Amino acid sequence: MKPGLLIYCQHSVGIGHLTRSFAIAAALTSRFDVTFLNGGPLPAGIPVPAGVDVQDLPALGMTDGHTLVGRDGVTDVAAARRQRRARVLEIFERTRPAVLLVELFPFGRKKFAFELLPLLKLARARRPAPIIVSSLRDILVASRPDQQHHDDRAEWICRRYFDAVVVHADPQLARLEETFRPRRALTTPVHYTGLVVPEMRRTPIPLRAERPILVSAGGGSVGFPLFRAALAAHALLDPAKAPPLRIIAGPFLPEDEWQELQSLVATNPRVTLERSVPDLIAEMRGAALSLSQCGYNTALDIVRAGVPALVVPYGAEREDEQRNRAQRLEALGAMRCLLEAQMTPATLAAELQLTLEFKPRANVLQLDGANATAELLHGLAMNAVESVACATG
Repeated sequence: MKPGLLIYCQHSVGIGHLTRSFAIAAALTSRFDVTFLNGGPLPAGIPVPAGVDVQDLPALGMTDGHTLVGRDGVTDVAAARRQRRARVLEIFERTRPAVLLVELFPFGRKKFAFELLPLLKLARARRPAPIIVSSLRDILVASRPDQQHHDDRAEWICRRYFDAVVVHADPQLARLEETFRPRRALTTPVHYTGLVVPEMRRTPIPLRAERPILVSAGGGSVGFPLFRAALAAHALLDPAKAPPLRIIAGPFLPEDEWQELQSLVATNPRVTLERSVPDLIAEMRGAALSLSQCGYNTALDIVRAGVPALVVPYGAEREDEQRNRAQRLEALGAMRCLLEAQMTPATLAAELQLTLEFKPRANVLQLDGANATAELLHGLAMNAVESVACATG
């Protein structure tokens, strides 16, 4: 009988956290009985991994202003918080996992401490206690107004509750200490798994008369400014030489923005628009170039597709993670970067023209992070079982 593993994942703006956590969950099923606590809306077209028991919580998310809001019809946030906390604790009690894997917290998701701290306290009090692990992406936000207090608090919570931190990064691209600097050194063991990518599908490359400029923005919730800028820039390119434009809007693009986007492209035969596609990497492989933001999953899609790419990292207030990633990948020769503050129709058009001639370097990054995570967590769980047996034997 496989040991139980409980994953907590809260995606708040895009779908990157969910996509990465689902890839990890899929790899874990060979070694664990996996239960997945899903805290955000589950968009259409995102397949649930086989063998993973997904338990949906009342969907909450965050606005750009970092305010907790309801999703999927949830209007009473206070009631949703109470329901979520009770459900999280009930599922933990019912599943009694050998491993508790918490995505991003305490390095982020402070607004969800109302349910996570009670969960951690309950887990730590259990005998035998599960192995408690924090699951992190490659690069953290490091530009909060209270950054030092935030890092110190995260270190304290790690020291009190967590047995390990797994960083889903290749150390040659990013290391935790570069974006996490508490005054007291982190003593919780840190493990690098390599970057996490979903299993590559065998989708054929789309055959089109002309390879397009492919524009995407992950889930799409904050993609409209990029889509609008792409349309304006494309209009400045020579129509006799420039590739057509193909926009993948994303499942989370707000409906009013989707309607406006449809009206903007309705009379332009050189632009096609779709809400979502089943395999974005296949679309990238069939494109002349990719124009996108630079979230974790989008960046790795670009690397795996080997497509010439220009990224405009999402740069809302207090959000420097995408810019940091984009500049590091640009330094490795994987893509080109244009900062949002520098983007005008003219500058974007010029950068697109340059990117059409760009040859990305072959990938040198470690991309087997999902399987490495499964092996690491299984080893930690087995070591814990052996330690308990020795203590009671």
